[in-house]
Amino acid sequence: MTTRIYLDWNATTPPAREVVAAVADTLAEEYGNASSIHSFGQRAKAAVDGARTAVATLVGAEPGDVVFTSGGTEADNLAVRGVMDAVAGSARTRLIVSAVEHEAVLNTAKALAHRGVPVTILPVDANGLATVDALSAAIADDVALVSVMLANNETGVVEPVADLARVAHAHGALFHTDAVQAAGKIPVNVRSLGIDLLSLAAHKLGGPKGAGALWIRRGTKLLSPVTGGRQERNRRAGTEDVPALVGFGVAARLAHEHGRESARQMAALRDSLEAGILRDVPRTQVNGAGAARVPNTTNIAFDGIEAESLLIALDLDGLAVSTGSACSSGTLEPSHVLRAMGLPHRRVQSSIRFSVGPTTTADEIRRTLEIVPRVVERLRQIGRRDGAGRT
Repeated sequence: MTTRIYLDWNATTPPAREVVAAVADTLAEEYGNASSIHSFGQRAKAAVDGARTAVATLVGAEPGDVVFTSGGTEADNLAVRGVMDAVAGSARTRLIVSAVEHEAVLNTAKALAHRGVPVTILPVDANGLATVDALSAAIADDVALVSVMLANNETGVVEPVADLARVAHAHGALFHTDAVQAAGKIPVNVRSLGIDLLSLAAHKLGGPKGAGALWIRRGTKLLSPVTGGRQERNRRAGTEDVPALVGFGVAARLAHEHGRESARQMAALRDSLEAGILRDVPRTQVNGAGAARVPNTTNIAFDGIEAESLLIALDLDGLAVSTGSACSSGTLEPSHVLRAMGLPHRRVQSSIRFSVGPTTTADEIRRTLEIVPRVVERLRQIGRRDGAGRT
């Protein structure tokens, strides 16, 4: 039986053993409602508070400014909808989001636009970067919020968030960044970034699915779209998922303690993989290669091959990769990220994302470099035969 290789860590990560143990123990032992005042509830609340401290530490924040959510998508919704709802009726009515945002931000912006909120899509350059010049040209004093992600989920490109936030603040606007793909891979500090809101998701850094967080700078006005009880200091109603949040806290602690070491390991493996594919597979190009990227991600175009066909063929050979965002799987639409970068349609349609993780091994990369050239050549031969047979 072929041992399978998982190189789709940007879609989701295998949970760390410590996370699995913590979730299981908490599920069995700390079953109290964290809002209850009796001892069972207080123990659950203490567990949640410990997790909040660990998540805050990961991004250089104060625990009281971290709001737990059900994941990155809810955190993005809470940030974008929350701010825009809070400014309703004021002179600040406009929202700016970059063209390469995750669907959690882009589709939220579309929904707000249908409600009458003016939305500006900020263009990016050929590397997928939202530039200071572009934001300076787009912004005015009617803008309430600018949302630009810290690291792109498809290409790994790191956006100049600190510089962009300064432009936003100079015009009196708030700034939100989706740091879901950045945390645990590069240093993330809310103070040095100079932002107002930051989104996280546990399952992107070795934690469980169903847990996320939004850091909110103290004093930022925000209306929660989720109404109900008074959990999370009235900022997000709903009974806390204590086991998932505890797992999130453990994952955040591990990322904080081992992040730099993991980043070095991942960068070495990613660079080896990338160089090997470019060397051994003709007509390949790296998307976003001209910009700084998180250390685990490479997005490569294989000329002459449909990405979906390549993905399926690689999976049959035991290699799991992706064509882009897992939240977009099942759609035939080409990547909005690569299209926003101005890449030719043919290149967009032939691009595959490889993403490694802390437990990826050199042997897995070696085996990947045996599989990929063989599969690509086979598909290209099929394509040549099909082309020759057409009349």
